Amino acid sequence: MADVYTLGLDYGTNSVRCLVVRCVDGAEISSAVVDYPSGKQGILLDAKDHNLARQHPGDYLFGLEKSVKLALVAAKKSKGFDAKKVIGIGVDTTGSSPIPVDAKNVPLALQKKYAKNLAAQCWLWKDHTSWREAAKITELAAQHRRQFIAKCGNTYSSEWFWSKLWRCLAVSPQVFDAAYSWVELSDWVPSVLAGVTDPKLVKRGVCAAGHKALYAEDWGGLPDKEFLTLLDPKLAALRDRLFEKAYDATEPAGALTADWAKKLGLPAGIPIAIGEFDVHYGAIGCGVKEGTLVKIIGTSTCDCGVVSADKVVPDIKGICGIVKGAILPGFYGIEAGQSAVGDIFKWWVEGVCEGDGALHKKLAAEVVKQKPGQSGLLALDWNNGNRTILVDPMLSGLLLGQTLHTTKGEIYRALIEATAFGARAIIERIKEYGVPIDRIVCAGGIARKDAMLMQIYADVTGCTMLVTTSNQACALGSAVSAAVLAGAHKDFPTAQAKMTSLEKKQYKPDPARQKAYNELYRLYRQVHDAFGGLTKTADLSRVMKDLLALKETQAK
Repeated sequence: MADVYTLGLDYGTNSVRCLVVRCVDGAEISSAVVDYPSGKQGILLDAKDHNLARQHPGDYLFGLEKSVKLALVAAKKSKGFDAKKVIGIGVDTTGSSPIPVDAKNVPLALQKKYAKNLAAQCWLWKDHTSWREAAKITELAAQHRRQFIAKCGNTYSSEWFWSKLWRCLAVSPQVFDAAYSWVELSDWVPSVLAGVTDPKLVKRGVCAAGHKALYAEDWGGLPDKEFLTLLDPKLAALRDRLFEKAYDATEPAGALTADWAKKLGLPAGIPIAIGEFDVHYGAIGCGVKEGTLVKIIGTSTCDCGVVSADKVVPDIKGICGIVKGAILPGFYGIEAGQSAVGDIFKWWVEGVCEGDGALHKKLAAEVVKQKPGQSGLLALDWNNGNRTILVDPMLSGLLLGQTLHTTKGEIYRALIEATAFGARAIIERIKEYGVPIDRIVCAGGIARKDAMLMQIYADVTGCTMLVTTSNQACALGSAVSAAVLAGAHKDFPTAQAKMTSLEKKQYKPDPARQKAYNELYRLYRQVHDAFGGLTKTADLSRVMKDLLALKETQAK
């Protein structure tokens, strides 16, 4: 045990990370991060459509080889490490990020003919071009297959699998027709390492299938052809070229081929864990168990929890899904989240203020000195739409209450508070349906580095915020899964107990600040419900005046 290791590969929005982990105690021996070389910070954009976000699949292969090699070189500096002692690989990625592939499981974008065709690329999770298709899927499912959307909050999202495929068919039918099949990024990378050359033989993870592709054993897997025909007969025909069964983390995605073993410098034949989304493996890396809500705070935020599969979990309106085995085997995985968090801060500091890391720090120093409500500002966190609880990409950000004296730092705080209010709405919605939340564990660079933000989150939500010790919880969770699969630990609870841990520092709510935030949150929900369409006859006539009244109180 002391001499064996696993690798965790974490495919994020802008880069891929390889983490080398010691199985006996979860020590992170080394890591390497490789930025995607294509597009703007790895994302292929279209100036004419702010909803479009794609990635070139070749970047994933480039990042895979380079990050593993760099991480292994760095690991050699650790006493006792040898690449021959690596016993497994785990992979997590963004999602839903489906890739159109040919009959040999090769992405169309790797063919010269489609190299520059945006429709032939990976449709990145944050691509919202399919909002029309998502709305239509929601409408048709409500009429004909209510059970399909009941498990995903009663609303299908433009971030998900079927809406993106249907959008491709609408805007680029030649690409859709050229694609033999479509494979989620979280399934495709493991299939490449395992040498799978037939898309129908790719081992699909229930994480992606259940949360994004309407897969459930309750209705025989993927949506039936009759329903898909209501969307388009070509989608129904595609079903036969997708998959019949999806698997949880007790099943391997395959074994490392001799070619890839030689290329990476690893032992051939070691198991590759089933692919999961970054935040789901991140939840494992945070020690998720029943009663724990894990918040992975990054460019966006995803909230994950688990409930024993022996229990009945009610359908929760407005969340991203309830899927058996999606996170931990033997548990229902519950997912929610916010479409933009770190991206909002980046937009303000770097985009609008044209600053850099130094400005982030300067504004943060101003924020610490401010009291809740002192600025008279209130913001909505919808700069990239709303993922939960409204599930509506056709929403945008809002800043209310600015005066001729409003500062950059005050706006920065209002934006942070807006994301905290969005987080509170999610927590309250999950609790409302009887799902226990006894503790909140946060992960990601923001959670580990930004004490100011974490305290605001504690004060806004009224919950103590715990933080994982790992700088890379998603990659760690992938490595944990590989360790269980390879036999280093007998099961996930044992592996999590040995390989994950929390920081000693906790962020506890301050009663005085919490009281002020309760008033701000009341106003946030008025604006949230009105602009979000929950209240058709909203009276917002007092919002500005109440903000000014709170501002006056906090100035004393």
